[in-house]
Amino acid sequence: MKTFFKVVLNGLLFIIAGVIVFTTYQFNTYTPHAVTQIANPTDLKYFQESYVDCRRHFIDEADKIKETYKEVQISALKIESLVDPDLTIDYCYIPAQKSFKRLLILTSGVHGIEGYVGSAVQQMFLSEQVKENSLDELGVLIIHAINPYGFKYQRRVTENNVDLNRNSSTDNSLFKSVNKGYNDLNAFLNQKQKVSLTSFGHFFFQITAIQKIIRHSMGTLRQAVLQGQYQYEKGIYFGGKALEPSVKILTPLIQQIAEPYDMVFNIDLHTGYGENGTLHLFPNPIKDEKKKAMIETIFSGNSIDWGDKEDFYTVTGDFSTYLGDIIPEKLFLNMAFEFGTLDTQTTLGAIKALHNVVIENQGVQYGYRSEKDEKEVKSRYLAGYYPSSEAWRSKAVEDARQTLLQAIKKYRETNIRE
Repeated sequence: MKTFFKVVLNGLLFIIAGVIVFTTYQFNTYTPHAVTQIANPTDLKYFQESYVDCRRHFIDEADKIKETYKEVQISALKIESLVDPDLTIDYCYIPAQKSFKRLLILTSGVHGIEGYVGSAVQQMFLSEQVKENSLDELGVLIIHAINPYGFKYQRRVTENNVDLNRNSSTDNSLFKSVNKGYNDLNAFLNQKQKVSLTSFGHFFFQITAIQKIIRHSMGTLRQAVLQGQYQYEKGIYFGGKALEPSVKILTPLIQQIAEPYDMVFNIDLHTGYGENGTLHLFPNPIKDEKKKAMIETIFSGNSIDWGDKEDFYTVTGDFSTYLGDIIPEKLFLNMAFEFGTLDTQTTLGAIKALHNVVIENQGVQYGYRSEKDEKEVKSRYLAGYYPSSEAWRSKAVEDARQTLLQAIKKYRETNIRE
């Protein structure tokens, strides 16, 4: 009998060891499925490889609009910084040419490093689509690089380590809120030593993550991590202790420009979450059936994620909701365009994306064991928001082109008094 149990135990240990080896190999060699479409050079011309070049091309495209429309405003809001004197939020405002009925606000770079793709889409929009849309009753405000520090230094967050999509609120009580689920995960998410990719904790990161998923469920874990937290200033998804300068400086501008319009529609451009090479549409959760019907009409034929899927999560202090809150007298609609990169709808993809965020932040806060570790961490991190694949980039612009064309046409036709 003892021999039997010994054989069974050895068998179980062998199976467990095999699972660990297999999952570790998968985790450390992970790549999302490839985008196979042929890249279009017309799409690729909108991409540049630095914040400064993206800003310059955005301004160049905006300047051309002055030839077509009257009273176009192109300006910049300087962001005060302790590390860089050349950080600006640039914008182009094209007022409705005859009657102020609807305003479109197209924003990018709330998460700085995501600004590469956001800028490309905005440049495409300025170059191709502004002239194709009647602006008699539609005003357009295009805001470039809301988080210029993160864009320039390839981080999602500001120089204060603040995630602007967890920081934007008209209610200061947000900054005193406690994310209890995050508290339980803090030691796992925010390790306080130099990054070494060959350390046990990082090489076998997926094992700990899977253990926590089994214990708490994927949905619970995702919500706890991504919701936003306000206690750990050096931690990931930190929402700050007060409004960040970018949010403060944009508030009066948006209120002033929106003032004459009856209806405001914000499209906010993001990358990272979801299936690689797929444009996902995420509106904020909506209880108002009238607004929900309007959004469904504007994006008819497209799949909209209303937050009712098992892997969905909600955040506190998101920027788009804040826009609606600072212009409460307006009929406000919003949509986030999320260009997926790492197949985060899969468990392994979600864990890989989380690990990239964890090690990048750890490196910024506590340094790296070697230059090789630093280079690899930064490379992985950038690829998670700005893939080098020309096919991926081309598809992102093409998807945005088609979706924006329809959405703006439908928005112009929306009956405000329905």
